[in-house]
Amino acid sequence: MWVPLKRGDLVDVVAPGFGLSEERLHGAVRFLHDIGLQARVPRDILGEDVVCAQKDEIRLDHLKSAILAKDSHAIWCLRGGYGAIRLIDAVAKIKKPRAKLFVGYSDAVTLHNFFNHFWHWPTLHGPLLDRLGQRTLPEEQVNQLLDVVFGRQSTITHSNLVPMNSAARKISKRVIRGKMFGGNLTVTQSFLGTRYEKIPREAILFFEDVGERGYRVDRILVQLKQADYFAHTRAIVFGDFIESAERSGEDRVPGVLQRFADEMKIPVLKNLQAGHGNDQRIVPLATAARLQAARNGELTLAIQAGFRAP
Repeated sequence: MWVPLKRGDLVDVVAPGFGLSEERLHGAVRFLHDIGLQARVPRDILGEDVVCAQKDEIRLDHLKSAILAKDSHAIWCLRGGYGAIRLIDAVAKIKKPRAKLFVGYSDAVTLHNFFNHFWHWPTLHGPLLDRLGQRTLPEEQVNQLLDVVFGRQSTITHSNLVPMNSAARKISKRVIRGKMFGGNLTVTQSFLGTRYEKIPREAILFFEDVGERGYRVDRILVQLKQADYFAHTRAIVFGDFIESAERSGEDRVPGVLQRFADEMKIPVLKNLQAGHGNDQRIVPLATAARLQAARNGELTLAIQAGFRAP
């Protein structure tokens, strides 16, 4: 289990995916300083690469140093995008170190998946430093994030979830328990057929995505079904799917998600306020989850592994 942070703790800032401007990097560092943490940022965190923040070997060196550093208490991703998949083979060769707090989403789900399933680290699917540095997230969500990372809160509750199928509506009077896994849908698809594919057991899965049109989302969900990825899944909860319009302006993703839900025999719900949109509430991963799929479904998640969601 990771240790909650305290004022003055050192945080390693990493950019395993896309880069950003120097101005936004400074904003991200200011955010950490403003909440009482020290930020360790490699001098060459930004450089030149075909698509990523820096060359593979440099990004890998930063990430390995952050994972193995004995003086830091957290690893916080600067930005998502793409790139972590190019580093994961080398990360997998590291001997499992002590757990530390890991925060990020989007492309960082490649690392969440590895940390959760291979090192059994609980992690936080939560806001990237780039977004936090821009100060555009709702104050209530930022305050909740701080309560979690500083250990002032032991659970997170996501309310007003909407049942999407008969299986979800039928369980309104009982509770589903499992472990929470998931994140970006496209990144999850990238695990299939690789050594990093782990079919979650006794799981409640969460998915979100950005910039994927309806047929692409449908293709991924069908492929996951055909790969038996949901064989041991107890329920699925969808977060935000944004920027998914067709060239005509029509958004077919809601219909795609509904058809998927109708075809599933397990409860499927939507309206989790997490993803790439305006709401980016924390979703602890590899921790205990409690789901009640009533008219206004409620998902309660333990912050740490070993804790029980009430």
